[in-house]
Amino acid sequence: MAKRVLAIGIEPGSADYSAFPQLTPALVRNFIEAQLLRLRGLGYEVTSCLIDLDATAEAVVAAALRDERFDCVVIGAGLREPKERLLLFEKVLNLVHQLAPQAAICFNTTPADTAEAVQRWVDP
Repeated sequence: MAKRVLAIGIEPGSADYSAFPQLTPALVRNFIEAQLLRLRGLGYEVTSCLIDLDATAEAVVAAALRDERFDCVVIGAGLREPKERLLLFEKVLNLVHQLAPQAAICFNTTPADTAEAVQRWVDP
């Protein structure tokens, strides 16, 4: 049976790209979709969980974690930076710890290295 992966990240339309003017929501969305397809091609079952930066973020993550059992949860780099998102990152991390204690937790460094992050912790 294929390993299940939950990919949590910021909805590209909600992100601030001022520090990365070369990025656009469409480009980031394409990176995300390419990585999800790559993970599926490697044999993983992947669920995407893109969140806004508002009060609904926790509820969306909690619902995704309650809907299925995951072997791995990858948390996107956009949730860890900038430091203004630290509280949201901590909330998401604690939800994963509470609702999916069996899941490995990993982090990507860009939207383009999600598969490598998952592969560090889970074989397909």
